[in-house]
Amino acid sequence: MQLSFGSGAVWGERTDVTGSGIGPRQFGVLQDIQIDFDWTDKPLYGQLQFPVAIARGQGKISGKAKFAQILGLLYSDIFFGLTPATGQFAISQLEAASIPAVTPYTVTVANATNYNDDLGVVYAASGKRFNRVSTPSAAGQYSVNFATGIYTFSSADASAAVLISYTYNLTTSGSRLTITNQVMGTTPTFKATFYTNYAGSGTALRLNACMANKLSLPTKVDDWLIHELDFSAFADASGTIGYLSTVE
Repeated sequence: MQLSFGSGAVWGERTDVTGSGIGPRQFGVLQDIQIDFDWTDKPLYGQLQFPVAIARGQGKISGKAKFAQILGLLYSDIFFGLTPATGQFAISQLEAASIPAVTPYTVTVANATNYNDDLGVVYAASGKRFNRVSTPSAAGQYSVNFATGIYTFSSADASAAVLISYTYNLTTSGSRLTITNQVMGTTPTFKATFYTNYAGSGTALRLNACMANKLSLPTKVDDWLIHELDFSAFADASGTIGYLSTVE
């Protein structure tokens, strides 16, 4: 008797393009995967209540994969069909700083060299938000030079402790995907391989041609981010859907 236990494993490999750096990608820390094979049925009725024959009509294969590992290369290959670049769009949240006691009342943030954009300033003591202006002239106001990452404050906030949030660029590590507005009909495709094993007996399913149609990134208080990727399968160029392998 063949049994299966646990979430198993899933791999996706992009197939609509060829070349290096496109997979395969494993869905890391897989939570669960569900594959549904659905058909419409076409009953034939006469004058009696129940059909005299039933035939299958159109078929559909859809799936949902939930996984915890964050992998930018999987998103770029399988979902967006775009080429990522090396680097990261990084965020510094509530970076502590102290406004000088004397002029100039400026603060240079820690990642000023690679500064990108402002996300606001708050007082460290109260959490009250500052207001960004062109030229600060009163308490609770600031300006920022986007080219240098230097924040300027009013003399009314001299010696105040503040928390600064901003974005910056990392150019040598990570993966950065620029999401562009592609032509309608652009559809990256991939082959998907599913595998589960229990007591030495495995079940494997290969779907030769799939396309992803939904990507969810849901966060929760006091819980892990569990991604969900929804996809559909169809026949490849040879008319083959894939294959299902079992021990028995």
